[in-house]
Amino acid sequence: MASMEENFPRGGTQKKPTEGKTPKPKIEQDNLFDIHHEEQTQKRKGSQGDQGKQKKKFKPDQKATFKDSVTNFEPLTVEGLCEGMLLLGCIKEVSDFELVISLPNGLSGFVPVTQISDAYSKMLSEQVAEGELLEDLNSLSDMYSPGTLVRCIVTSVEKSADGRQSIKLSINPKKVNKGLNASALASGMLLSGLVSSVEDHGYLIDIGVSGTNAFLPRQKAQNYLKLVKKGLDLKVGQNLNCVIEEVKNEGRIVRLSIDRSEVAASLATERQNWTLSNLLPGLVVKARVQKVAPLGITLSFLSSFTGIVDFMHMDPKKSMNYSPNQVVKACILSIHPTSKVVRLTLRQAFLHPGGSPNQLSNDRMGAVVEESTVKAFFKQFGAIFELDDGSLAFARLKHLSKTRKSFKPAAFKTGCKHKCRIIDYSLMDEMCVLSLKYQIIEAQFLQYRDVHTGDVVKGKVLALKPIGMQVKVTDGIKGLVPSMHLADMILKQPEKKYNMGDEVRCRVLECRPAERRLILTLKKTLVQSKLPVLSNYEDAKPGLITHGFVVCAREFGCIVKFYNDVKGLVPKNELSSEPISCPEEVFHEGQVVKVMVLKCEPQQERLLLSFKLTSKPVPEGKSEHTPKKNQQVKYAIGEMVDVKVLKKKENGLEVSILEDEGKVIASLPTVYVSDFVANCKLLWHCLQEGDVLPRVMCLSDKGEHIILSRKSAVISAVQEEQVVRSFSEIQPGMLLTGYVRNVMPFGVFVEFPFGLTGLAPKVSMSDKFVTDTKDHFVVGQTVIAKVMSIDEEKQRVLLNLKVSECSSGNSAVESFALLSQYFKEMKEIWNLLRRREESSTARSLCELVPGKELQLVVQDVKEDGSALFSGSSVTGLTVTATRYHLGDKSIVPGEKAKGLVLHVDALTSTVYVSLREELLKQRAKQRLMENSQHAAIVQHIAEEFAVVSLETGQLAAIPIASHFNDTFRFDSEKLKVGQTVSVTLKTVKGNDHGVLLAVQDPAKKNVFVRVRKESETALEETLTAVKHSLSLGDIVTGTVKSVKPTHVTVAIDDKLTGSIHASRILDEVPIDSFPTYTLKAGQKVTARVIGGRDVNTHRYLPITHPHFTRSVPELSIRPSEIEGKVTTMLNLKGESALKKLGLYKVGQTVTCFVKKYNTLKNWLEVEVTPDIRGRVPHLLLSLNTKVLKHPEKSFKNGQALSATVTGTDVTETNLCLSLTGIQSLEQGIITVGMVAKVTPHVGLTITLPGGKTGKVSIFHLSDTYTEKPLGDFRIGKIVRCYILCNENGKIQLSLRQSRLNPKSSNKVEDAEITCIKDVKKGQLVRGYVKSVTPSGVFFGLSTSLLGRILFQNVSPYFVQKHSLYERYLPEGKLLTAKVLGVNREENHVELSLLPEDTGMPCILPESLGLPRYDAEEERREGEDKEKREEFKKLKAKRRRGNSESEQEAKPKKRKICPADENDSGVEVFCREEEEDDQGEEDTAKKKSKLKKRSEAPRLQVSTGFTWDEDMNAVDVPVLSRKESSESEEEEEDLQSKPKKQTKKEKELEKEKMEKELCKIEAALMDPSRQPQTADDFDRLVLSSPNSSILWLQYMAFHLQATEIEKARAVAERALKTISFREEQEKLNVWVALLNLENMYGTEETLMKVFERAVQYNEPLKVFQHLCDIYANSEKYKQAEELYHTMLKRFRQEKSVWLKYASFLLKQGQTEATHRLLERALKALPAKEHVDVISKFAQLEFRFGDPEHAKALFESTLTSYPKRTDIWSIYMDIMIKHGSQKEVRDIFERVIHLSLAPKRMKFFFKRYLDYEKRYGTAETVLAVKTAALEYVEAKSSLAES
Repeated sequence: MASMEENFPRGGTQKKPTEGKTPKPKIEQDNLFDIHHEEQTQKRKGSQGDQGKQKKKFKPDQKATFKDSVTNFEPLTVEGLCEGMLLLGCIKEVSDFELVISLPNGLSGFVPVTQISDAYSKMLSEQVAEGELLEDLNSLSDMYSPGTLVRCIVTSVEKSADGRQSIKLSINPKKVNKGLNASALASGMLLSGLVSSVEDHGYLIDIGVSGTNAFLPRQKAQNYLKLVKKGLDLKVGQNLNCVIEEVKNEGRIVRLSIDRSEVAASLATERQNWTLSNLLPGLVVKARVQKVAPLGITLSFLSSFTGIVDFMHMDPKKSMNYSPNQVVKACILSIHPTSKVVRLTLRQAFLHPGGSPNQLSNDRMGAVVEESTVKAFFKQFGAIFELDDGSLAFARLKHLSKTRKSFKPAAFKTGCKHKCRIIDYSLMDEMCVLSLKYQIIEAQFLQYRDVHTGDVVKGKVLALKPIGMQVKVTDGIKGLVPSMHLADMILKQPEKKYNMGDEVRCRVLECRPAERRLILTLKKTLVQSKLPVLSNYEDAKPGLITHGFVVCAREFGCIVKFYNDVKGLVPKNELSSEPISCPEEVFHEGQVVKVMVLKCEPQQERLLLSFKLTSKPVPEGKSEHTPKKNQQVKYAIGEMVDVKVLKKKENGLEVSILEDEGKVIASLPTVYVSDFVANCKLLWHCLQEGDVLPRVMCLSDKGEHIILSRKSAVISAVQEEQVVRSFSEIQPGMLLTGYVRNVMPFGVFVEFPFGLTGLAPKVSMSDKFVTDTKDHFVVGQTVIAKVMSIDEEKQRVLLNLKVSECSSGNSAVESFALLSQYFKEMKEIWNLLRRREESSTARSLCELVPGKELQLVVQDVKEDGSALFSGSSVTGLTVTATRYHLGDKSIVPGEKAKGLVLHVDALTSTVYVSLREELLKQRAKQRLMENSQHAAIVQHIAEEFAVVSLETGQLAAIPIASHFNDTFRFDSEKLKVGQTVSVTLKTVKGNDHGVLLAVQDPAKKNVFVRVRKESETALEETLTAVKHSLSLGDIVTGTVKSVKPTHVTVAIDDKLTGSIHASRILDEVPIDSFPTYTLKAGQKVTARVIGGRDVNTHRYLPITHPHFTRSVPELSIRPSEIEGKVTTMLNLKGESALKKLGLYKVGQTVTCFVKKYNTLKNWLEVEVTPDIRGRVPHLLLSLNTKVLKHPEKSFKNGQALSATVTGTDVTETNLCLSLTGIQSLEQGIITVGMVAKVTPHVGLTITLPGGKTGKVSIFHLSDTYTEKPLGDFRIGKIVRCYILCNENGKIQLSLRQSRLNPKSSNKVEDAEITCIKDVKKGQLVRGYVKSVTPSGVFFGLSTSLLGRILFQNVSPYFVQKHSLYERYLPEGKLLTAKVLGVNREENHVELSLLPEDTGMPCILPESLGLPRYDAEEERREGEDKEKREEFKKLKAKRRRGNSESEQEAKPKKRKICPADENDSGVEVFCREEEEDDQGEEDTAKKKSKLKKRSEAPRLQVSTGFTWDEDMNAVDVPVLSRKESSESEEEEEDLQSKPKKQTKKEKELEKEKMEKELCKIEAALMDPSRQPQTADDFDRLVLSSPNSSILWLQYMAFHLQATEIEKARAVAERALKTISFREEQEKLNVWVALLNLENMYGTEETLMKVFERAVQYNEPLKVFQHLCDIYANSEKYKQAEELYHTMLKRFRQEKSVWLKYASFLLKQGQTEATHRLLERALKALPAKEHVDVISKFAQLEFRFGDPEHAKALFESTLTSYPKRTDIWSIYMDIMIKHGSQKEVRDIFERVIHLSLAPKRMKFFFKRYLDYEKRYGTAETVLAVKTAALEYVEAKSSLAES
């Protein structure tokens, strides 16, 4: 290398700077073709002329140099890297602790998390120190994404353990940009920076240049953030490409931009002062091609630098089309720190900074390329190939052959072909990386994504660690075997079994390619398992058998895990066929088990498993799955099978399915045997092993566990598809048949076929009050449930079991169906018993049927009067008769008697008989009719039915329940033996049951009526179609049977029942009356037939209808219809509903009758006539908002209403009616509406009657504007509205009380402003902020009127950043403003928010410390006499210019509104000009001035003043803002007349300028002036050196500009300057300094200041102030330490103890406070104790436990009862915090103390005041009486 240095020395002479250019260090202009290594450069030539000579000189050796050119362009290798080398890299992968970076020429390095930036490292160390996560600290993956280009610097190249070179990089700007210094920074430079902190208005960026502060304004980052979509804010540690926009103060302050477009367009130029020492990778330059060689190009760039482009970085599109002197764009890739070799790229992706390289498609990775052609070969690097698709790729030397020895260079000549495999992709070269090694081409796994869960892989043991064993699968793939998976059993010493380098065979448990994570198992059973791999929940089909491993065994069962973290539960009952009490003792963690899937819910990731793989041995020759699979096919839920009873178990039957030749075993639980609870027990009792049960349904199939059901209701529901198969099918309102799964105190769980379950809460279980849920339902009972609601997220269903909701409404039909089904099942049971030949009891039971007479002998008479019998026909049975059934007979044992069988109970083998005469006597049989009604007497009550006797002597059975869910009766409702009931016969023929079947008459029984469809009238449910001969117009007489709200049922004769509608009772119906209630049940009526109604469809039939004779007659008793002709008949010719509705005209008034209020649809349903219905929409019910809020309470069923027809509904089956008439929504009308939408800051959308909508502006919500005007409005709220206007279909409304109730005397605080005429100058107005724009604040005064507030009228402070206004003036803020001016022609209103105008506080708080405009000065100057004289002199001149200036005013105004590009953004106006003119100017002039206020030119804010001799040299921008408007007017005059100025005018102007300067001088001297610069503050503190407030303001001024050191210096100056006598003033400064150090300094600097402060001030005060500072800045730990120090140092100071107590209580440490009180009492003298306890108690009341505080007071007052001060404090606190009873107790105790009369008088007075305020007249009197008693007692004592 040394010899090389001699041959090619570096450096050279510097070029002389040419004119106008900054000198640049000249860089070696190398002829790189003559160099052997990239680290060497050729000596720079002197000048262009020399270069020419050199070329000639080198000509003979040109061939030699060309030969060597191969090595010149050798791509970079690890050996070529050195510490400090700068490289451009691309992020390849991001992990928590490092970034993997792709480098040029296929290299790869990594950036540790500590090498990101100083700010990020500091936050990391803070997090480590605190041990908890910091909110602001973002992980690397949050900030960096793969594909991003970054500038890096090599920090080290180390050899790793496996001999590989590891390149460690840094992206810290301090290292990357170390070549830059502040003076070298220039605008346009592209640097990499990292965010170091986030500020209010932007970001501080670390660009690594010491002494430079780089700032990125927030608006410059907005576009970038939108594009990147990584959050709303940049994050500390985020890497950015920054373009320097502006350099100030010699590079000390730099403004940056990261706008994508600006960054992409940036180009490094000569003007940016780049040198070889500070040149950066990533810069895009314009370069000139110097020489083109086959394997590379040399370029010159930035006029004097040379660089090389290797073969891999030439643009592939023009690879050989470059020619010398061609100009190209290139990007710098790397700079070598010592040899200064610069490498560049010509690839397109790198030529736009901020871009990212192209990626490789996923399917290409790992592909094998059969033929790839060699394009170039490099000795040190490797070879470059062309692939089959034409793209270039490269292979490094080690990948060209299996070993170094077997490598043959001849095989890699250009054009040779090879088979290879793509193993990686180099982002920085946009090329694939290849390998020609045979073992890699044939390898099964290349990357993590090639490995799949369940694959068996081979690997080598890398290392044994506590968490498990590391296994190397291939070069790039490593896996971990967790310690649980090292063997089938858990190994305690795995190192004995496994050694480093051992080859192992593992199975993949889990693979996550994104995280490069591979989890393996070495459990032999799992590795060798042939069972299916379960790697996702979707594959877990019931019946699947597979291997898993136990991860947890607890009392509830085992959790078993499979592949890919799939896990399931084996419940306790599925662990084994034998019960296991402690699973944790039987199963251990890691145990491999074989399990079977019972049930899986993939969405919820729930898996239910079983260790019981089969309930019987598997037949030989069949695999384990076969029976299950067959079974899966055979027994779907709902399938009907015949079964044979195998075994009777306690809770059910074990049966075999006959279809499968009895091989499949299933269970039939007892509760599923029947729909009837009684029959379930009976059937189980009667069935025997071997009995066959036909038609049983498969209910659920959990693996081998098939559950069957014989419930007929459930079977028919499944067969009729009245079921839901999945949760998604459930809809609210559905009626589903199911069975009770569980009964809990809070409700009933109901299960349905297909496994869905729902809950019926206690309130929805029954129409009756539920005390105990167990009284209503039992497990297994069949129920019909209505779905109330569903919760999709939690997959829960809420049900309703109320009979009123779940019945069809026809209770007679439902209860008869139940009874028929019950007896059908009983018949099956008797048939079963008949087949029992061996049992005589069973046979005798079968022969006994109700109604059979028996010859009996009395066996015994019991105490309760019942008797037991025996007889030859009842051997082995218990025969009993109750006392009631013995009749009047008195019987004795042994006596013979005749009895009638009432009921036979097969379960208990009991026969119930009766000896009553009326049942036994023989009667002539009468012919009974179906549906005939009879009176019957209850004789016997069984579980499901009751036996009754008819008057004919026959027995009938009636059901007890009317519905499956009708299970509970109060005692008063239960049937009693001997009771007479009305029944309707349903069967009249004798049958096997021995009884007739009947149902109880619903008219006499509490039956629930269903909610009908709107098309139906709620006719009596039991009206039956009886054939009749009635025709239209017939007069009939009948008896009123029942009275309903909208109709009355009338019994015309025994069988025929008719109906009278409410509209057919009276001719004149009084509104709000109830016509049906004029009739009473039992009343005789004469009526006329006016129509007929079909009993099934409830429709009216025409008289010509064939079924008319079987219809229910519709009657009328209206006098006019009985006497007159039949004209208003229903459906004479069967017209359509549409035709009938057409008879009603819009606007017609009709009388209608309330049917009900439909809460779902929000309308009132009414009936107009029997066949015409109507609806009244919610908003047309009333104009009274109270009625509309609760319409269901305001209208009673059957009530007569007068309504107006508004049309028909959409279905044209109902009339649309209104109870408020037809409303015309015209201007001035008051109507009602409902809030439909609330739009923030805008107003409301209201739905109006008739379906229209209107808008209410926020200015019309109330007569008084409020901060949250829309706070009281919710969607659905009913409001009264006033219609302001209705134009073009748009309706504007007002909710102001002054509009709705004009007569009310309520004050209108904010009057309506309809137009600009309502606004007067000087008026105070309130309104809402609309928006903040560059031209001012726009302020809404009304819906149509906006006012503008210029920024100088917003606040007296000078604000540079308008975002501050947006913060304090959000949209919708309520403010008071003063009208400054009104321009009616242009509809402009100028307003002011200044406190002196509005009398309100300033909207910007003083705490912001903003500089003020000074208004007072203007006033003073305005009154200046000299100025007035000058005005007089100028009067004539002004008058001339007036008309012109007025004409100019308008166009000028428009020009000035938008902010000028060059101006400073400070608008300066004179507000007092009118005062100047008083008495001088006429009104016209005032007007012209008013206009000109908005024309005032904006001032340029200049840094100082030029005290120039020539007054004309004073420029306009230098004038102060107090400049009055005459200068503008003069300007205008000058513009309007371009004449030359006269001598007098010049003198006048000069004089005026002098006066202006005098004013400026005076202003600076004025003590009331607000300081705005450091000089101002210096002047102020000189005048008042002892004022701490001025010094503090001075410090705040520096802190605002974040100049901490200057603020410290000011504090130190203050401490030296303030007189030693001013102790408090000095202390104020010390406290401020402590605050400053706490906020901006370190703990060390704070302690130094504190120690000094303690020396110079009263120590206790300083300590207390620092404690407060710590507490306020939430440094509680430091505060607590300081308090401990104080307690040692000032233990005799009461205030210290109290202050610490207050601190502890605020922290919520009540226990510590109690301990502190004990310590305080020990430390303080006894005389202080009472006071301290009292103060502690007060603190407890405020911040701690009030009960403990009371106890403290009570104990103190017990010890010191005469301390009236403590009593007073206690009273005050209890009045504030306690209850009235507690306060009165205290007063009562005090007034009974024996204290001095003066004190007692004080307490009595307080007691009296308290009672007057909070008590009643009685309590006041009681206090007065007590006081009187006290006085009397005292006086009597004195007398005695």
